[in-house]
Order: sequence, then structure tokens, then C-alpha cells
Amino acid sequence: MAEKKVTKKINKENSWPSSEEEGELAIDLYEIRDDLVLQAAIGGVVIGDLDISITNDMITIRGKREREEDSKIEKFYYNECFWGPFSRSLILPQEINADKAKATVKNGLLSIYLPKLVKTKKKTLKIEEE
Repeated sequence: MAEKKVTKKINKENSWPSSEEEGELAIDLYEIRDDLVLQAAIGGVVIGDLDISITNDMITIRGKREREEDSKIEKFYYNECFWGPFSRSLILPQEINADKAKATVKNGLLSIYLPKLVKTKKKTLKIEEE
């Protein structure tokens, strides 16, 4: 069973929640023929509360999961689910084409398809005469 990792976020530019505990989103990252695929269980997260930023070598996922009945809770017996803001940033193991990435959610599972960038190993350079 994965442990919950909690970090304190310092917000210098008011770009994301600060002074709250922030959970780290657990992910799976694997490779298929043409894509890297990142998956994360995000049950209970409203899609509008997710933010995914991608460059050719890095991805950041931010969001929040809110408990609906917080004010009615009198006593916890188990408190293992993380509620509140979470994020995860990682450097990808290879470059991807960020413009062609796509994300889907099915049954609480976020799947992000990151097309691998195909690079030519050998390039012939033409010489121009001036």
C-alpha cells in the first residue's frame, strides 16, 4: 500500500494554494509503442479542479479533492484518504510531443497519452554556397 506524502507549498506568486498541506498524486508511468502513458486514480475530483501542464520533457498535474460532508463529521475512526490540494511534477524519461498529448478520465482513472517525439538519428546537412 502506497504511503501518503504530504509537503508544504510555498506560494510566492499566488499561483496555487499556499500554507495548506498538499498531497502528492500517486501515478503510474509506462511506455507503449508510440506513447508514454501516465495514469492516476482521481476518484472524487471534479474535472474542472484539475490542471495539467506539459512541456516536451516535463508534466505537472494539480488539483484538489474536497470532502462534501466536512462540517458534519464529529469523529474520525480512519482517515486514510487524502482531501485537499494535490500535485505531482515529473521529468519525463524521454521527450514527447506536448502539442499532441491528450487526457481522458474513465471510472475515476485519469489517463494522459504523451506521444513520443520521434527524432532522426542521422541528418545530412546541405552546404550552401554564398
